[in-house]
Amino acid sequence: SAVLFSLFPGTDVGVTGGSASKENAAAVTHVTAQPLLLTPEPWNLLVTQTPAKEKAREGETVVLNCHLNSPQHPSLASLMVKWYKQDEKGQMDLLEKNVTILPNNSRIFMSGDLSQGDVSLIILNVTTSDHGIYFCEVTLPDGKVVTGDGTKLRIRRALGLFGIEESIGTIIGVVAAGIGGIVVLIIVLTPQLRKCILCMRQESRQ
Repeated sequence: SAVLFSLFPGTDVGVTGGSASKENAAAVTHVTAQPLLLTPEPWNLLVTQTPAKEKAREGETVVLNCHLNSPQHPSLASLMVKWYKQDEKGQMDLLEKNVTILPNNSRIFMSGDLSQGDVSLIILNVTTSDHGIYFCEVTLPDGKVVTGDGTKLRIRRALGLFGIEESIGTIIGVVAAGIGGIVVLIIVLTPQLRKCILCMRQESRQ
């Protein structure tokens, strides 16, 4: 009976051990199945816009660089690219789902090879109205949206005055400051001018 008694604990341990190993096996199966369900995601996409600031003269062609990098996904052909511009008037969409959406506008389009991660934007024959901050935005297959830091585009044009070239924003500031200064001068000098004119009249009469 002593031998039987000693076997019972062993049997119990064997049974409980067996059931535990079954539970462990189930747990292991469950854990290994989980990553298989998540293999299509997540996308770790890096959207790089360079440089942060760009200048161009009226009439030139501008390339705004944007490159995509995803170590887990060497092929990027399935991604949807959007470009939009922000300026003092607000936001204007230029390109959606890799295609230009501006009506009657063939000046702006995407260049490069999407499958290689090059989604740069080309603007032909730039005008002063093209100034603003341009953003490259990418929508991933899982619906996640990744946006670049933006590229600020300034358009330069010749004033024709002393051959000076400046950005359109600076021109507006300088002209406004100049007009303001002239107005102040007129206000200050008007009484002086009146006195001078009166003096000249009196002298001419004498």
